Amino acid sequence: MKTAIIIGAGDRGRKIYGRFAERHPHEINIVGVAEPNKVIRNAMEEDHNIEPSNVYENYETILSREKFADAAIVTTLDRLHYEPVIKAIELGYDILLEKPISPELKECVEIIDKAKKHNVTITVCHVLRYTSFWSKIKEIVESGEIGEVASIQLNENVEYMHMSHSFVRGNWGNKEKSSPMILQKSCHDMDIISYIIGKNCERVSSYGSLMHFNEKNKPEGAPKRCLKGCPVADSCPYHAGEYYLGEGRGWAGKFTTELTDENIIEALWTTDYGKCVYQSDNDVVDHQVVNMEFEGGATAMFSMCGFTREQTRITQIMGTKGEIRGNMADNSISVYDFSTGHEKVINLKKTVGGHGGGDEKLMREFIKSMDTKEGMISSVEKSLESHLMAFAAEQSRLEQGRSIELSELRHAQYIR
Repeated sequence: MKTAIIIGAGDRGRKIYGRFAERHPHEINIVGVAEPNKVIRNAMEEDHNIEPSNVYENYETILSREKFADAAIVTTLDRLHYEPVIKAIELGYDILLEKPISPELKECVEIIDKAKKHNVTITVCHVLRYTSFWSKIKEIVESGEIGEVASIQLNENVEYMHMSHSFVRGNWGNKEKSSPMILQKSCHDMDIISYIIGKNCERVSSYGSLMHFNEKNKPEGAPKRCLKGCPVADSCPYHAGEYYLGEGRGWAGKFTTELTDENIIEALWTTDYGKCVYQSDNDVVDHQVVNMEFEGGATAMFSMCGFTREQTRITQIMGTKGEIRGNMADNSISVYDFSTGHEKVINLKKTVGGHGGGDEKLMREFIKSMDTKEGMISSVEKSLESHLMAFAAEQSRLEQGRSIELSELRHAQYIR
């Protein structure tokens, strides 16, 4: 059995990786936690029977003592990754790191260099690689069944309420506080495209904007907080009170520990989740497209959009001998053979757990890797490629779609 400390016990730290440990105590045990929220910190202590001396308010303190576990699970907010990761490396912890590695490319590279120097394994939570859906697609591509991949189209349907909750009102709505959308949300997609094609990306261009969730689209007379008497409360799909006290009550668990009407209403008066979506401090895009060209000439087109009715990823992979189509919503894959005209439909078993079962598989593989010391399929070195693609896409978007050569980033002075 392995042991771990969790640094940042928010949604991912506590509810995904922490609960895996609760369900599988014979595989991993959480023996320490650093979390500024007292209620969550106390819950972690109770959930995992952690010694009070191993419960801390911040990462600085838990990492100021000698190593006392096998691994550190770092699930802090994006701009709080670098410092705890560097310190955990120096202490000799193997690390499970929530994506992105860092919002700053220089910090990404410094983390990789430091991990190599100290012989520490860092696994990035690019969980899509571990799902049965993408694992099967990778298997089909590598078998040669559809020939050589010529082009990939991938749509990330964010879903309109998920967009408003996480990327307008939530922790990831402002890129200065977190990361650009293409890095924070869609480095998953940059990673899976790179994984399927299996070659380095050479150039990227991108377009996108914050088209809808801004002041110019504010309904006339709308207050800054939805509960203050909004004149369009009955018709606005984003009205905080109507949503979080109704069908979105489960989402309210992200900002209040008790899902009573009283607690939710109090939180809507005091947190950003009660703000009008047209009057928040958000600045990340609500839609973006990215065009990519890879070594050998293969291309890919990615589209992220917050205005969809369901949350899923839909893909079309076009090879020289056949085509794959797939939808993560129903875990279905279609493979078409050009020479025979035969279509093979694969309906994968419905998976449980977050990200199509990827969260669970990631944890199991990470636990094994601590013994083998073999690099995982989402090692920090491999994950850097997706980050380079995301950084290039954001640079292109800000420069009106200018084509960015990835060599510009790879050969910069801090990329060795």
